Amino acid sequence: MKKLGFVGMGNMAQAMAKGFIDSGIIKGKDVFAYAPNQEKLKANAEKIGFIPCASLDEVIEGADFIIAACKPYQIKDVFEPIKDKLAGKVLVSVAASWYFAEYKELLGERVRVQVIMPNTPVAVRRGVLVIEEENDLEPDERIELIKLLEAVGSVVELPRKLFGVGSSVSGCGPAFMDMVIEAMADGAVKNGIPRPEAYELICQMMIGSAELVMQSGLHPGQLKDNVCSPGGITIKGVAALEEGGIRSAFIKAIDAIS
Repeated sequence: MKKLGFVGMGNMAQAMAKGFIDSGIIKGKDVFAYAPNQEKLKANAEKIGFIPCASLDEVIEGADFIIAACKPYQIKDVFEPIKDKLAGKVLVSVAASWYFAEYKELLGERVRVQVIMPNTPVAVRRGVLVIEEENDLEPDERIELIKLLEAVGSVVELPRKLFGVGSSVSGCGPAFMDMVIEAMADGAVKNGIPRPEAYELICQMMIGSAELVMQSGLHPGQLKDNVCSPGGITIKGVAALEEGGIRSAFIKAIDAIS
């Protein structure tokens, strides 16, 4: 496995580094990271197991795949001055709104680029990683990168025209699902279930429901209908959710982030 270098170590980069190292696909000694806040970087390095670097040069010299994990507005200022040092390297970007074409314009042909967008569940190796179809990696590099990404989740390839909405759905989706978990837990607590047990019930239910959709191949609507007995409690709950506009709320949320 090629060595990794993170430029930026925010929440997403921490989730990725933790997932990669915990999966065993790469050792912590082969994962390097630089961030301006050295104190925080060292604290995260001790917690996660990567190598903290005092400069960008250390990351570039030590790694084969450079992961651009700084804020989108910082990309130009950070990477344009060092594009010559990146020659021959692979840049893997997780910066929102930066695509293959923009990177090639910024960095030229000597830096090979793959744009991806993971989500935070990569930290527990259950993430979704959307990757842009357009890239200029060598075949062996792309195989190795895909293998790395699959160690922390499912990989979905999309063209640029769909990449934005796909990555928004998977990237923002965990926050939406967290709201569902919290809201259902509030309802359970209201009706007497202690909160820890409520979270366990709801989280396991969501995991199982998602697995059933994936493994059965059945339409979610059919699986919902299978639980809704005539006059039963499930259809009454479904009716209450429909009255509250659940479908419309989620569709509007996706429209808002797309």
